[in-house]
Amino acid sequence: MFGTDALVSRTPANAFSDIDAAHPCQFGPLEAPLLLAEAVNRALCGNPKTREAWANVKVQAAAVGVAKSAYLPNLTANLQDVREDSVTDVKGYPRLSSANRSTVFSGSVSANWVLYDFGGRKAALANAQALLAAARANQDAALQTAFSTVATDYYAAQAATGKLALTKETESIARDSFVAASTRVTRGVAAISDQLQAQTSYAQATFNRAKAEGDLQAALGTLAFDMSLSPDQPIKMPDAEDGVVPDQDFTASVAGMIEQAQSAHPVIAAARAKLDAAMASEQQTRAEGLPNFSLIAKYSQNNQPASLGLGQPQLAATGHDWYVGVQVQIPLFEGLSRTYKVRGAHAQVEVQENTLDEARQQVGLDVWKSYQVLQTNIQNVGNTATLKRIAQRSFDVANHRYTAGVGNILELLNAQKSLSEAKQQRIQALTDWRAARLQLAAKMGRLDAGDLRTEQVPQQ
Repeated sequence: MFGTDALVSRTPANAFSDIDAAHPCQFGPLEAPLLLAEAVNRALCGNPKTREAWANVKVQAAAVGVAKSAYLPNLTANLQDVREDSVTDVKGYPRLSSANRSTVFSGSVSANWVLYDFGGRKAALANAQALLAAARANQDAALQTAFSTVATDYYAAQAATGKLALTKETESIARDSFVAASTRVTRGVAAISDQLQAQTSYAQATFNRAKAEGDLQAALGTLAFDMSLSPDQPIKMPDAEDGVVPDQDFTASVAGMIEQAQSAHPVIAAARAKLDAAMASEQQTRAEGLPNFSLIAKYSQNNQPASLGLGQPQLAATGHDWYVGVQVQIPLFEGLSRTYKVRGAHAQVEVQENTLDEARQQVGLDVWKSYQVLQTNIQNVGNTATLKRIAQRSFDVANHRYTAGVGNILELLNAQKSLSEAKQQRIQALTDWRAARLQLAAKMGRLDAGDLRTEQVPQQ
């Protein structure tokens, strides 16, 4: 009747992700390829931390209902149905002896309604509501953390997929170079050292491809674990898109970002709510040491048999009684425990004040660091695009020169290595930028379903 169910989200993911409203947290087989939105939705629904945070919200919502129920009267019913067998044997005076058997019923109803308690119930309700707000903020923080973790692991798996494709391409190029060098040696137009160097490069490319396969399986296993699946679950990742550039979601000054995060971050909201709860708890502790005014009432009835005296038979009878009145309870002396309880409650307020200050400082530092990382990665996305174009042109020239017989094998192998490294750096730069973008959103407490969208532009 207090509407506490409306205070709890339908699923552990809250309204945080793009989940089908008709079938929340129900999933079929994995999509192929796996999209970021599905990975995040599965992780938010199945992560033990998000489910624990969701359960804590339920606990605090129930506590709010308990606090509100204190404003209603307490009614207690007591029913008793007893088979009574009473025997009295007076030796020498049989006239005074008796044997009575009866079934006795008694019932009573009592009521107690606290009318005024100097703000005790109000403080208890404020405490429960503040703890609920803290639990909901902690749920948001847990969702932010889980979102950020699975997105980072998703991009890492996507990057590992791209690196494997790249190492296969590099292995193929190295094999072609080895074949070309072997042909030239066979024709007597190149030294055997050309063939050996090309073969070494080919063997190294094969080694790198095998390592990339292992790295991909490890990354896929981590992503499956994030989604509460078995690490050996087959997952097909989409290609690492090269046609993306940093978006302009974070164009505000870093000072503004820090200020915004310190006012709206779930961790700050949770710390602030716990401070409110501590202040309400102090008020409640003080009120518990003050008088309490209650309305009390009771009505009872029974069919206890009556007897005119010893040795006389029992007669059927009924009885009832009732009362209604006002009760005042005044705590006069509690052994000084109230004083120390109030001091302890006030000290708890000071603890929460310091916790709030610490959370604000930490959030500010996290935003600053994440912002700087993002700015670096934005620059590297552009730098690696330029580096990749230059390395590709260098390899094309070196390959043409070697094929034409005017270049040497070292020039070709160096260009080949530079191109492979440039492509790997490009993939890593894109991955780092995507992860840094979401990390900054998480540190600001701004991650939501909108961040699942990937903005794309034509190829650079």
